Amino acid sequence: MLKFENVSKVYKDGFKAVDSVSFEIPEGELVVLIGPSGSGKSTTMKMINRMIPHTTGTISINGKDVTKLNAAELRRDIGYVIQQIGLFPHYTIAKNIAIVPQLKGWDEQDIKARVKELLEMVDLDPEVFSNRYPKELSGGQQQRVGVARALASNPSIILMDEPFGALDPITREQLQGELISLQQKLKKTIVFVTHDMDEALKLGDRIAIMKDGNLVQLDTPEKLLHEPAFGFVEEFIGKHRILQNPELMSVQDVMAEKVLTALPSRSPEKSLAMMRKQRKTMLIVVDEKDKMLGIVSAYELIKKMDEIKSIEEIMLTSEPFLTGSQSAKDAIIMMETASQGIVPVVDEANKVIGLVTRGTLLSALSSQWTELEAESDE
Repeated sequence: MLKFENVSKVYKDGFKAVDSVSFEIPEGELVVLIGPSGSGKSTTMKMINRMIPHTTGTISINGKDVTKLNAAELRRDIGYVIQQIGLFPHYTIAKNIAIVPQLKGWDEQDIKARVKELLEMVDLDPEVFSNRYPKELSGGQQQRVGVARALASNPSIILMDEPFGALDPITREQLQGELISLQQKLKKTIVFVTHDMDEALKLGDRIAIMKDGNLVQLDTPEKLLHEPAFGFVEEFIGKHRILQNPELMSVQDVMAEKVLTALPSRSPEKSLAMMRKQRKTMLIVVDEKDKMLGIVSAYELIKKMDEIKSIEEIMLTSEPFLTGSQSAKDAIIMMETASQGIVPVVDEANKVIGLVTRGTLLSALSSQWTELEAESDE
């Protein structure tokens, strides 16, 4: 268990970056820290492995105060993934992954076996990638190596500081999906920092919302959507009372109107090229009359690229959808059963007219709350 007890970080000039934060993360949980710039989320995470020393309070891992542990050994036992990746350019991929196990004195054969296992785990063929150098890999491939390196010594805790922030939307979507799959298998304790609420809602078992160094609310994605706490959280993700009145907002107020569509016969190669060009991670499959048939995610498309001849083969047909006459509240309720985190919106003729995502919901609801607040001040 990772535990913060009244932890603060105060710099010499008096600036308080983190203000008496307390929370617990049980083993195997993925907690996302999110908030605006300067909210203290990255500082909070970096205090865990003592990259930034905390000023007051106690941070403990399985009951052991981190300040009582050797800093170098502590960091070797905690995986760390950052946006810049930080691979050593003159080391091969295998050597980059092997660094921490070598520092910990692992046997050479065990290291080789671990490198092979991890490359396979992050979907990089060891025969192809082991002896390559970072500059020979794409950004997404390099980030996979970064994740593999963080897992190399089998740490119980992994820190991830906006690891996918610099990637294009499709690669980002793919790596998010792979992280979810890995976490289901490995059950690591992960602290993940992001500024993207869509990413937080997709990945987090729980989400910690921070502002001005304070932990404002720590809850499950569902509870944050339905029961945002006072003040800043209400502004950050939308006032819950909006959701309690189905007449306040139509689903058309919370949907994106630009939807990428394709016929079921379209090839996977052309589909992926179209998604990359339009910077979309989801494709709505329609017939010749634009009636909805199903959805295809970029993640599944890339995963099955060599196994299929058309997107119809991996199209999901049982996903929920909304009609244009339904409400924002209907959209939020339905979002909980949407495996891909999106819900298409159709008209009376079943033609696609829009798409609801967690991001469009939160953006619209937050905007609506701001308008209601402004009206009440007049």
